[in-house]
Amino acid sequence: MAGRVLSERRGATLVLTLDNPARGNALDGDMLAALATAADDVAGDRDLRAVVLTAGGERAFCTGADIGAWGSLDPVAFGRQWIGDGHRLFDRLAALPVPLIGALNGATFGGGLELAAVCDVRIAAPHALFALPETGLGVTAGWSGLQRLGRLVPQALLREMALTGARLTAARLEAVGFLNAVAEDPLAHALAIAQRCAGLAPRAVEATRLVLNAAAGEGREAAIDGLAGMMVAMTEDSRAGREAFAAKRPPRFTGD
Repeated sequence: MAGRVLSERRGATLVLTLDNPARGNALDGDMLAALATAADDVAGDRDLRAVVLTAGGERAFCTGADIGAWGSLDPVAFGRQWIGDGHRLFDRLAALPVPLIGALNGATFGGGLELAAVCDVRIAAPHALFALPETGLGVTAGWSGLQRLGRLVPQALLREMALTGARLTAARLEAVGFLNAVAEDPLAHALAIAQRCAGLAPRAVEATRLVLNAAAGEGREAAIDGLAGMMVAMTEDSRAGREAFAAKRPPRFTGD
């Protein structure tokens, strides 16, 4: 896939790899666009059961937004384009119809930590560090990271990270429940979880993810509409309505 994001299908699992290790897999415009394309592909693939998100190299999962991509933007472009593009992408990833599993193979800073917060399950390497360094750069976390992290880690810990730029270890974030596990090979661990997902009923998993997201305040309106739509679309009345429309006659509803 263009834009320094590699895509590899492994059975019913799609592995997406951020592939710019020379720059700590920092997110730039091309990478955001490639992830958006991947999200579209996932949404249209009925045979897919899980997505694993990881990165190239061993030093970093993602060190945040590439300052070269946004550092020269004027305030209006920064807010409307850069922040807006990231928001839309992260919301799309959060709304995927399949579980998103993060294999965090190294430093996970700033926008990288916000990206990790979108995942349903997070596995980290023992040497991985986590930080929100934005205030040291004169900006704030801009891709809903503080809101999502506020639902995933204790407030005291989040404030330490956001207000001081502290770098926290994988062990500390596993202890508070942000990480599901710390593993020497986070990708292998993530793939094993994806394999378990593949053995479950796909529409039940999709509906469960919608409900979990709604309970956490993630896309509540879309979740309600989506669940209602799926339920009604399975009824005989829905079929009768579509057939009547195609035949240009009044529908005959039975309540089934």
